[in-house]
Amino acid sequence: MTPGINTQRVECGLSVTKNILVFSLALASFAFVQKGDVRQANRLAIVEAERAFARAAATKGTRDAFLEFLADDGIIFQPGPVNGKQFWQARTPRKGLLSWEPIFADVSLAGDMGYTTGPYEFRPNGAGDKPTAFGQYFTIWKKQTDGSWKVALDRGTSNPQPSGPIAPLQFSKDEGPVTKKADIDVATGRAVLLKIEAEFSNASSSQGIEKAFHSYLADDTRLFRENSFPAIGKQAALAVLATEKGILTWQPTMADISRSGDVGYTYGTYDLKGSGGEQKPEHGNYVRVWKRQTNGRWKVVIDILNPMPSS
Repeated sequence: MTPGINTQRVECGLSVTKNILVFSLALASFAFVQKGDVRQANRLAIVEAERAFARAAATKGTRDAFLEFLADDGIIFQPGPVNGKQFWQARTPRKGLLSWEPIFADVSLAGDMGYTTGPYEFRPNGAGDKPTAFGQYFTIWKKQTDGSWKVALDRGTSNPQPSGPIAPLQFSKDEGPVTKKADIDVATGRAVLLKIEAEFSNASSSQGIEKAFHSYLADDTRLFRENSFPAIGKQAALAVLATEKGILTWQPTMADISRSGDVGYTYGTYDLKGSGGEQKPEHGNYVRVWKRQTNGRWKVVIDILNPMPSS
């Protein structure tokens, strides 16, 4: 994608032509920087929203922090998808400190939808206690009509205790020059994502997990699985997927997309059935973030599977 440049009419004379060319290039560069700054400002805004969310958990407690930062229709998983505010309103405050820090973020071109992810720790008796649980959180943020950012979806996976320091904050690379995108028909965009999800699931069933994901994963994808650190990058993700034997299919129950039509997400249920009875079938919930590439194709940038607890 290229930034829109107003065509300048060159009247006559070499010096005039040069002056107009220089001015046009400067104007285009300025417009690109300005638009790039807006997108980066939106990325920083959701990072600050995430950090404010974590600070609220430290000062007010987990319950009240979620009630403050969840959107009215925000989704959490217990273990299936439920309205987050209704869930937390029904719970009494409990001791314990859930802390987290964003290390990766991205936002749509429209600045209306974004996500962050990073490590979390849980201390059962508060800040002075040693952490007993570790993992990765994942939050989808949506901008509200009043301009604030609220949590549209919250998910996470567990992992062993990290041995090193927290990674520095990174942002997704832009797929190309930032341009102002016209609003799309969101309902149509959601339908497109659901159609792609169905095609992806069919490919996974017919071609096998690794081959199907190879076609749909973005180069900078992040793959989250329970009891493991995230696999960052397509090759690392494919190495993990090579260990997932059997037939993996899924059924999306919801899709949403940014007004700019470049970032969207889906969630639903999945089934992993072992081949030849070699492994116990697995059923659970999945969350997936899609990002439109410069060639127009949608690719997976976040993929999360959470098995249902054994009954």
